[in-house]
Amino acid sequence: MSFPLSHRTNQLLSALHPADLACLEPYLEQVELKKGAVVYKTDERMPFAYFPHNGIVSLTSVLPEGKSIEMAVFGYEGMFGLASALTTRLSIGRFVVQIPGIASRIDTDVLHRAFEERPQLRECFLRYVEVLLAETLQAMACNTAHSVEARCCRLLLTVLDRVDQATLPVTHEHLSRMLGVQRSSVSLVTSGLQSAGLIHQRRGAITVTDRSGLEQTACGCYEIARQRSKQLSYPQNREAYCAQNR
Repeated sequence: MSFPLSHRTNQLLSALHPADLACLEPYLEQVELKKGAVVYKTDERMPFAYFPHNGIVSLTSVLPEGKSIEMAVFGYEGMFGLASALTTRLSIGRFVVQIPGIASRIDTDVLHRAFEERPQLRECFLRYVEVLLAETLQAMACNTAHSVEARCCRLLLTVLDRVDQATLPVTHEHLSRMLGVQRSSVSLVTSGLQSAGLIHQRRGAITVTDRSGLEQTACGCYEIARQRSKQLSYPQNREAYCAQNR
């Protein structure tokens, strides 16, 4: 895997005002995210926050009975570690690399200082936190109200939005953890999706062959989350926005 990549490959870093990104760049270093690696364990100190350029990192919560549930996924659209950088510096769950890739990371102390001192950067990151919270709440509602098939389609689309490829290196076991259902339920659903021509399965991977059909089969939560993300994302006209909010 080749790097370094431009830090602007990450959409959140790219959304920053050039002066804010220039402030962070001397402290950003690129690292490889290897599949299956546990970046942080629950309650572990987080010395770095990460901005993925590709790949997928999931936030997993381990329940008292030992069952693991994936609560959120992070890709090149954002970052993980911001909340902890601003508060306890402790991980709120297990961050696990599901799809390998590259990320830029920064010392949480440096990030916290920049957050306090640079209002435009702070506004950009807070808008991202708002988007992330909205997506998480929408997913919680979805998990209580919709079928496994609809939720599985939403999840595949969510992951697809965070990687630049149609083939997703995910297993039925991975999907079952993310959906909080039995592996047999995932196998039944994905078999139906393949029969409908929406996906193609092979060992350890799922290829989306009909995105439009997958969107039609997913529940409305996917489109709600996507539209909300567009509404809350940092304005493209950064200069005008920053001038209005100084």
